[in-house]
Amino acid sequence: MTEDNKTINRRNLLKDGLWGGCLAALGMVAGTSAHKNRKTDMVWQIDPALCVACDNCATCCVLEDSAVKCVQVYAICGYCDHCPGYFELGATGLDTGAENELCPTGAIERIFVEEPYFEYTIDESLCIGCAKCVKGCAAFGNGSLFLQVRQDRCLNCNECSIAVACPSAAFKRVPADEPYLLKKVDHA
Repeated sequence: MTEDNKTINRRNLLKDGLWGGCLAALGMVAGTSAHKNRKTDMVWQIDPALCVACDNCATCCVLEDSAVKCVQVYAICGYCDHCPGYFELGATGLDTGAENELCPTGAIERIFVEEPYFEYTIDESLCIGCAKCVKGCAAFGNGSLFLQVRQDRCLNCNECSIAVACPSAAFKRVPADEPYLLKKVDHA
């Protein structure tokens, strides 16, 4: 038997099998190590505790319709008859006329629940992220309205133009598998 015309025998099969097994194990160890050391994908988000409702989210986003939208935490909301996030500060009546609404686009819907409670929902397709409702709710209400970057809309720019313009450094990079920073109910 010549070296060029090697036949498969148990010794060669065992030797080649062990060598292949060692290579496969080494590959698995390297792959596992690389997976553990891989940086988590990060996305932009607003920290509601730092946001000052400055209006930059509506005007500085690279998208024509900002990726930032107002959201509501119903567990915090007081379902007020006179919601400071819905009505203008000097509203003379509690009717839903445009002259009394704080939102310039009518993105907040006021729905009667039972006397004296109303539910306020956000129509995100109308919300421009101007934060007028957020500012009113934080100043005279309970802060149940706040802004968040909607990840289905955000382009996740390397240098977010809103983050650059944010006066309170409320824009942060957060892990993509936990993309929302929600307000918590204060049980104090």
